[in-house]
Amino acid sequence: MMQIQRDEHGKKGAFYIDEEGEWIAEMTYFRSGDGEITIDHTEVDKKLRGEGIASDLVAEAVKFARAEGLKIKATCPYAQKELEENPEFKDVLA
Repeated sequence: MMQIQRDEHGKKGAFYIDEEGEWIAEMTYFRSGDGEITIDHTEVDKKLRGEGIASDLVAEAVKFARAEGLKIKATCPYAQKELEENPEFKDVLA
């Protein structure tokens, strides 16, 4: 599995996979309130599509939210669907 990294500056952040200095998969978020993040975009390079990478990015965000005591909202349709349809993620939904 490829390593998912996290980068955050101010109120904006991203979970991403880097390949030779280029982000080939990313899911961006922003701190939308006290103890809350909102996932607003998910994108995976065409060569990685169908490998479950976007799902892995959402799972990593959930892991981060649990560790930091955060709740998650999503305006990104993909992330919203993943969060709402996976019963294991209900504890972090805002």
